[in-house]
Amino acid sequence: MQDLKVTLIQTELYWENPIANLAMLEEKIAQIEEDTDLIVLPEMFSTSFAMNTTLAEPMNLTTFKWMKQQAAQTKAVILGSVMIREGEKVFNRMIWMQPDGQFQTYDKRHLFRMGNEHNHYEGGNKRLIATLKGWKICPLICYDLRFPVWSRNVAQEYDVLIYVANWPAARAYPWKSLLVARAIENQSYVVGVNRVGKDGNDYAFSGDSAVLNFKGEYLFEKSNEEATVTITLSKEDLNTFRTQFPAYLDADKFEIFD
Repeated sequence: MQDLKVTLIQTELYWENPIANLAMLEEKIAQIEEDTDLIVLPEMFSTSFAMNTTLAEPMNLTTFKWMKQQAAQTKAVILGSVMIREGEKVFNRMIWMQPDGQFQTYDKRHLFRMGNEHNHYEGGNKRLIATLKGWKICPLICYDLRFPVWSRNVAQEYDVLIYVANWPAARAYPWKSLLVARAIENQSYVVGVNRVGKDGNDYAFSGDSAVLNFKGEYLFEKSNEEATVTITLSKEDLNTFRTQFPAYLDADKFEIFD
């Protein structure tokens, strides 16, 4: 029952400027003072949430190689979403990069139509459940938070649910409320990492990055400023709660259709 250390990086992002963002994030990662197992970056951390898909990179190019380098140097998993091109299609793709160079991916399923994302990106149709130190971790992206069926923890298949986001301050209340709901209904830890500042469309972001336990209680929350923080999650506490309150045994069965 090893504990899991998760580092959240809540930061401003340079608009459509991968070189500046990677340099800035590399500096923040280098300043992490304690050992950690998992470093979580915001959605589209290299470009901000942009529809300019000319910035999309193929896999194994600059941003991918940067993640590989950072994971090797920190000996931690690096997690965040980037703009990836495959042939004629572009994906808002989560990359789970391990220190040994092995990686897994998740393509954002729910594309934010109010921001026209669905006209520029291809949606995914398969979740990722990654393993780290005996923990099962499900990483999702921003707008996915609004869809509880896609997030549902079926038969305790994950222990930590992670959302990376560019979620505007104007909708901070739904962000905060849904993070709590996802933790309670799935009996899992929930980590939400959002950006701060303003983007190139002049939308403001308040961050509100948070870590919640399996009861929906806050272990950490930060608003309206940059922050890098490491939170320790207890597997023993999680297992004890699930044993004492096994609501998951009464969950409804369902099927998702593409």
